[in-house]
Amino acid sequence: MKQSILFYKTEKEAPKEADTISHKLLLRGGYIDQLISGVYSLLPLGVTVNTKICNVIREEMNAIGGQEVFLPTLQPKTIWEQTDRWDHMDPPLFRLKDRHDKDLALGPTHEEVITQLASKKISSYRDLPAYLYQIQTKFRNEMRFSGGLLRTREFLMKDLYSFHTDMADFQEYYKKAARAYFKIFKRCGLSPVMVEASGLGFTNDFTHEFQVLTEAGEDTVIYCPKCQFARNKEIAKLKEGDKCPNCSSPLKIERGVEIGNIFPLGEKYAKAFNLYFLDKDGQKKLVIMGCYGIGIGRLMATIIEKNHDENGIIWPKEIAPFDIHLLAFDYEKSKMKKISDKLYQDLQKAGFDVLYDDRIKVSPGQKLAESDLIGIPIRLVVGEKNITKNKVGLKYRDKKTESLVSISSIKTLLKKW
Repeated sequence: MKQSILFYKTEKEAPKEADTISHKLLLRGGYIDQLISGVYSLLPLGVTVNTKICNVIREEMNAIGGQEVFLPTLQPKTIWEQTDRWDHMDPPLFRLKDRHDKDLALGPTHEEVITQLASKKISSYRDLPAYLYQIQTKFRNEMRFSGGLLRTREFLMKDLYSFHTDMADFQEYYKKAARAYFKIFKRCGLSPVMVEASGLGFTNDFTHEFQVLTEAGEDTVIYCPKCQFARNKEIAKLKEGDKCPNCSSPLKIERGVEIGNIFPLGEKYAKAFNLYFLDKDGQKKLVIMGCYGIGIGRLMATIIEKNHDENGIIWPKEIAPFDIHLLAFDYEKSKMKKISDKLYQDLQKAGFDVLYDDRIKVSPGQKLAESDLIGIPIRLVVGEKNITKNKVGLKYRDKKTESLVSISSIKTLLKKW
């Protein structure tokens, strides 16, 4: 992609209302644009990162047997009444009427829709287990929305639903899903803590959240640095310095951002929608369900909260918008244009995804500053001073220093990256 035609514009300063690092950098870097409070447009750079995160999630969901579906956002009042959530959902539903005066809701979640669908397709133990997931837009009628993509009213979410013959089968899959979540987050450059939490209206059982410890978080996590004990403060009934129930080490408290959760739904939704199956003995039984969610925009923002410096974003390799940022200084000069264009073409032919700063009448200082802000993992600089030696500047975004490398060695060097 040539930067001269990329639809973006960087800003030196973030708007005053931007209150988190990720919000400021996403706005300044040209990744997002705010339409109204809590509602954002993703620009081309933002869409690219979003797509790569979704692809990582798809790979790991498919690896544990997930099959992708796409469920409706517009949902009828009747299915929400079956679970008594039409009037009791928190936050309350976004409601509307169609031209036939039928009551509809914009889906904040899809338990009702997926369970009704499953009740039409599952009837025997031979149909189980089943694992269905989607990546779909959700609408939450939040009282507060802040932190940019960390808390919004409209957002993209991956939700996986699992269907089982018994609790033992569910519990085995629940652990498998948790391991898949850790793989996803590691690939995205994060190391979350798995935290016990309340069901928040989805289930009466305790659930598990995947919390990234950061000051930008709205949750409070009490955890043990020595073992895996961690609880959301709302259910912990413990304080900092208390002994860990597992290993007796002193507990710590930090703020956290929830980037994913897993829920044991049990038979709650199966009962509401008559989701039964016949077992091997011909006995009619309720299907056991589980739910597993990841907020895509919140995950993107949290990655930045944990991967940045004073100059901008530092994207992890796998979800960066491009592999390489190629900067051409003095591009208006025919010699520099020829050398830079050839390097751009050679890198693309070698399989690298390159953002090529081919802009004219833009100073080297501005190009370098924008490169740091956008945060692509590798920067190559073609400058007149070094090109006489057949060399270019090479800098990894997460390192402080730049090195000079010969043009002939670049592809070999980068293939080891």
